[in-house]
Amino acid sequence: MIGYYIIAGLIFLASSWVSSRLKSKFKKYSNVYLQNGMSGAEIATKMLHDNNITDVKVISTSGMLTDHYNPANKTVNLSEGVYSQRNAAAAAVAAHECGHAVQHATAYSWLTLRSKIVPVVGIASKLSNFVIMGGLILSATGSLLGNTIFLIGIILFAATTLFAFITLPVEYDASKRALAWLERTDMLNSAEHDAAKDALKWAARTYVVAAIGSLATLLYFISIFLGNRRD
Repeated sequence: MIGYYIIAGLIFLASSWVSSRLKSKFKKYSNVYLQNGMSGAEIATKMLHDNNITDVKVISTSGMLTDHYNPANKTVNLSEGVYSQRNAAAAAVAAHECGHAVQHATAYSWLTLRSKIVPVVGIASKLSNFVIMGGLILSATGSLLGNTIFLIGIILFAATTLFAFITLPVEYDASKRALAWLERTDMLNSAEHDAAKDALKWAARTYVVAAIGSLATLLYFISIFLGNRRD
């Protein structure tokens, strides 16, 4: 298990560094105030309107960086620091979340696929670690059943890894749509647009780190399983 702890440690360090940089970037760009004076909520409402989306509501949610689009009730949920603020960071996040709403409205294939496997991934994420640990413990005692349980755990974990990689094109496409709309409508000036682009770049990297970390862990578990089979 030493290898697992090394991988977990490296993933934790990478995730912490990216998260720290993201928070630093958002703090920096929260001080880049928009010349148009629009709040995150107003920008979100305008982007939805420009894309002929009339059945999605823009609402405020508590917390920091808790912004998300909920396809179930068709709401763009903006954190308190985004909903009412009038800066480049708020504009970037608001437009990004509306990018997901546009994906939903246009039946973007990757978003549709991700939505379909959410229930399965929800179950897999809750069970995989317990099943994997159970399989490893049983394998250590010499039980033949242990390897089978371990394999089931790996399959469950693989589902979460697949989800992490499916999320990447969804997030990058939402940012692409957001930045294209912000530029097309001259919503931001050059400096504000560059700030929004950089903020979204660092936000996307959190998903990249998560996906790579999940894949590295999956490959490690597979290597243990194959090693057990040879023993």
